[in-house]
Amino acid sequence: MVSTGAMLTIRDITVRIAGRVLLENASATVSPGHRIGLIGRNGTGKSTLLKVIAGELQTDSGEVKLVGDFARPNSFGWVKQEAPGGPETPIEHVLAADVERASLLDQAEHETDPNRIAEIQTRLVDIDAHVAPARAARILAGLGFDEEMQNQPLSSYSGGWRMRVALAAVLFQEPELLLLDEPTNHLDLETTIWLEAHLRAYPKAMIIVSHDRDMLNSVVTGLIHVETQTLIQYTGDYDTFEREREQRLAQIEAQRGKQDARRAHLQSFVDRFRYKASKARQAQSRLKMLEKMEVLPNAVSEPETRFQFPVPDELAPPLLSFEKASFGYTSGKPVLSHVDMRLDPDDRIGLLGANGNGKTTLARLIAGELKFQGGEEHRASKLRVGYVAQHHAEELDPNDTPIEHLSRRLPAIQVDRVRSRLGSVGLIQTKQTTQVGKLSGGEKARLSLALVMADDPHVLVLDEPTNHLDIDARGALVNALNDFPGAVVLISHDRRLVELTVDRLWLVADGTVKTFDGDLAAYRDYIRVDRRGDGKAKARSEDGGKNKKDQRRDKAEARRLSAEARKTAKEAERKLERLIAERDSLVAKLGDQGTYSGSTSDLQKMIHKKAELDAAVDKAEEIWLKAAEVLEGADA
Repeated sequence: MVSTGAMLTIRDITVRIAGRVLLENASATVSPGHRIGLIGRNGTGKSTLLKVIAGELQTDSGEVKLVGDFARPNSFGWVKQEAPGGPETPIEHVLAADVERASLLDQAEHETDPNRIAEIQTRLVDIDAHVAPARAARILAGLGFDEEMQNQPLSSYSGGWRMRVALAAVLFQEPELLLLDEPTNHLDLETTIWLEAHLRAYPKAMIIVSHDRDMLNSVVTGLIHVETQTLIQYTGDYDTFEREREQRLAQIEAQRGKQDARRAHLQSFVDRFRYKASKARQAQSRLKMLEKMEVLPNAVSEPETRFQFPVPDELAPPLLSFEKASFGYTSGKPVLSHVDMRLDPDDRIGLLGANGNGKTTLARLIAGELKFQGGEEHRASKLRVGYVAQHHAEELDPNDTPIEHLSRRLPAIQVDRVRSRLGSVGLIQTKQTTQVGKLSGGEKARLSLALVMADDPHVLVLDEPTNHLDIDARGALVNALNDFPGAVVLISHDRRLVELTVDRLWLVADGTVKTFDGDLAAYRDYIRVDRRGDGKAKARSEDGGKNKKDQRRDKAEARRLSAEARKTAKEAERKLERLIAERDSLVAKLGDQGTYSGSTSDLQKMIHKKAELDAAVDKAEEIWLKAAEVLEGADA
């Protein structure tokens, strides 16, 4: 049973960074065993608050109080920004994170006093030191390290993989209070699913900064929202928070409306009678009532984030196709082989597969950054591909401003149009003239999107585009991708983004690329099977033992059926959209009071036309749904 007493108390704190107030008189509490999501827009101070709790930053006023034995080893843990390195292996680094165990083992090796040796061995038993290597190995395996990788030096890994080791070390400590700042930024979808399950079972207190809506819905028991320089607490998951916040803002707005009406009534009396002798006393009384009236807090509705991507010129399908393709980074063994695929203008493809299987390799091939080692490639002659690499921020010059970056890409257009382009991805006003090195991670991500869209690409290839984007910006990205008329190829650990934007899933595994028949829920089950060791056998057996000639014939027929079904579905969708737009226009006219002052005959025609359009929309929707089902079957 979770204790109701607070283990962490934040009381009336004010925090300034470089003269800017991030938090003012902010308060919150965290109880033992509670898993708290710390949320808010980019730049509101979430990461700063974690540093204050961790003792790395001091408040200007107020206090942060931790109740419990936080001087004890492993009682407090958080993942810092520095990635571990050197000759140490991942398994050694993770085991060393348990400071008490490491110290006791060292003492046991050098101690000569029998009584002290007995005490040490008893304590090692108490903290389950004998099972620590197996537990450390399980955590590393969950984060993508097989046995061989666990025993390679940290210096042989990229920064992203070494940050996984840092995360594994903190999870291994299992501290009384765990602080996590965007832990999925260096993870793939497969590892994110594992981490979510691990954190959901975490038995102690946790504060996690995350913009992953699925994780917040699955893991946390409550939320702290950083809003207007203060902290507001909610119980429940993110969906519950969103509903409760909307209700709270609506109540404040309703109360303010009533108060404004009351204030106007009192002020009207004062204005009319304050100089009339017989009413002066009453006027003064109402004036005092106005002065004493409670000032309600502002119902702050944060501005909506919107992205708008340019519309490319049309190209005939296919935009791109590969046949029996093989490719990699050197003239040696290819990373991926026997790849058959095509991209059409309206395709929405999600790439699945664990890190290291070749998703980024395939993305770079589509972007035109890699050369073929074998097979055939057909690429439209005027095809333009926009590619956002996973570590896009590293390619930006920290000393230049967003305007300077984009002006270099678009030297022929005027500065006001450059500003407009930056504004279309949410970089506005002073952010456009701020040095990139001083921008937040989310702002750098927006700049990368603006740079990619500079050439009005026909295909967008996005490798983890939501890293550092807040929830509102992720929602804006979903809408922009769905409105974008070109093709999209997406790699993302954000399941909500994938589910709301892609139509088909490609699995990059076992050195090739295959269509994955199922949704993300089915893929989650597939991952579980694969991690038990029989997934690869299952994947290899999908062709049913057909010979290569039969497989080629089947694939050719499948491509033909898929192209025909896609064309039919697209035509049905366009007809449905046209009918809905026509009906909406008519409904707007019927909602106009001026319509009813005209002739009765015209009004009857409009009503009759509305009924016809309702029936046509229903029929078109049915045709579209059937076409979509046929397309889904053809793709499968």
